[in-house]
Amino acid sequence: MAVPAPYQVNFAHYRRRQAVNLAAFFLTGVCAAVTIGILLFILGYIAYHGFSSLNWDFFTKLPKPVGELGGGMANAIVGTFKLLGLATFVGVPIGFLGGVYLSEFGHNKIGFMVRYAADILNGVPSIVMGIFAYTVVVLPMGHFSALAGGFALGVMMIPIAVRSTEEFLKVVPHSVREAGFALGLPEWKVILFIVIPTATRGLITGILLDLSRVAGETAPLLFTAFSNRFWAEGWMEPIASLPVMVFTYAISPYDDWHRQSWAAALVLMMMVLVTGLTARILLRERN
Repeated sequence: MAVPAPYQVNFAHYRRRQAVNLAAFFLTGVCAAVTIGILLFILGYIAYHGFSSLNWDFFTKLPKPVGELGGGMANAIVGTFKLLGLATFVGVPIGFLGGVYLSEFGHNKIGFMVRYAADILNGVPSIVMGIFAYTVVVLPMGHFSALAGGFALGVMMIPIAVRSTEEFLKVVPHSVREAGFALGLPEWKVILFIVIPTATRGLITGILLDLSRVAGETAPLLFTAFSNRFWAEGWMEPIASLPVMVFTYAISPYDDWHRQSWAAALVLMMMVLVTGLTARILLRERN
């Protein structure tokens, strides 16, 4: 008995679809392998040049004057953590509160404008942020400072904190909110004591990813914190940081400075990798 036309298998069409599927699978696999290969090459190249220059003096001593070998970048390591801490203090509260507003109350034109502004701000080049902070903070103060550098990095953290906070709060099921309303709680208590604690792990993940985003920025710090070859006391004077030291030492004509630049790049890369890995682990545990 003949098979009806709608149920006949077009083997040529099936083989063509299978060939396209295999070609697409092969192409995506090659692209993934190339991406991973480039990343491993960069990490390996930095590690190869950086490990040879890492020693105890690098983490505990100040930079040596020009012409003297040795020294370290202890001030730059401490300065990087100080700048990131100040940036967190500036950017995270604003971004967190903005994200809470967008998640819970931002279903209107104001919310659309805030989201659009955050997306635009997230795409602004970092050097423009540096010029902005230079104009707003450095020029009125009359000198570079750690305060200006932390402010510049903090402004860069705001849009990422806004969007990540919004997304992680949106993941909280509406049934959790409804349970709080069923108990007679006002909306602000539901948000403060139920929604935010439920999304705590995701919010911390967003903050860590935000920090890893700005940890390696150099251009804003050149306009704001500048650099310092000594220990910076307080927040109102120039301060050293690893990204700026990498840039300064890399363009110098001294071989010893080049080696220390590779070591600083390795330390900075490890800081970013550890921060990003911690965020991924927290996010995986949350899921």
